[in-house]
Amino acid sequence: MWVKLLKIPPPWLYAGIIVISTAGVYGAGNSIFNVGLLYAFGLLGFLMRRFDFPAAPLIVGLILAPMAEQSMRQALTISQGEWSTFVTRPLSASLLAIAALLLIAPPLWRAMRKAK
Repeated sequence: MWVKLLKIPPPWLYAGIIVISTAGVYGAGNSIFNVGLLYAFGLLGFLMRRFDFPAAPLIVGLILAPMAEQSMRQALTISQGEWSTFVTRPLSASLLAIAALLLIAPPLWRAMRKAK
């Protein structure tokens, strides 16, 4: 049965996926806004695939971001709003420094290559 699904022409398969996804999203929340979000993220996914951007980091970020935000709020609540709590411990300071380096280093390397 599943092998026969591969014989369905891709445009028909994509249309079916869009219809079922739309019905599922609207049925889950009864909100047109959620359907709009579905289409917006679908368009984003299409553009990412079209321009050869990896989708895995985006998916991991969408899954882990709420947990990271909750942990940050919890840390700020415990420290009474003091932002220096993120750099007072050596482990947290080094992890933040590594993250900042990973964000800053690739554009710097590109700029250095262009300068040569």
